[in-house]
Amino acid sequence: MTTVASEPGGRPLVRPATREDLLGVLEIEQQSFPQPWPVGAFERFLDAPAFLVAIDRTPPTAGSVIGYVVADAVPNDGTPIGHVKDLAVHPDRRNAGVGRQLLQRAILMLGASGITTVKLEVRESNAAARHLYRSEGFVHRRTIPGYYDDGENALVLFRSP
Repeated sequence: MTTVASEPGGRPLVRPATREDLLGVLEIEQQSFPQPWPVGAFERFLDAPAFLVAIDRTPPTAGSVIGYVVADAVPNDGTPIGHVKDLAVHPDRRNAGVGRQLLQRAILMLGASGITTVKLEVRESNAAARHLYRSEGFVHRRTIPGYYDDGENALVLFRSP
């Protein structure tokens, strides 16, 4: 398993997710999305190239999962592309750069596997996520009408070198 170095200056430790992290991941998932993934979905991605967690390094919550990203490779005309499937940060830790740190590390991990193009879907109404993705070089390529169970559209974004 590849280790991802921690950032200095009190930033969370970002590392590959383990089975022991799944409860914390699931709690954040349930607080973040109207259609949360079940624990079994996360279990299936434990060996994905970029299922990473952000671990708090400051008391009193040191050691707690405060965010996660799930990204893997999907086939695309013979050349795999990365797919960010899920990204969330604990509500109390949002707007502090944790999501950006997770996204950047996932892109690096995918790149280490030779994957340079990455895609994701985001709710049309999720302005904060759209801003983050745009600032990290993702570009809107298409819209999928009614993608989510509640009928909301998904924007499909791509990031290429």
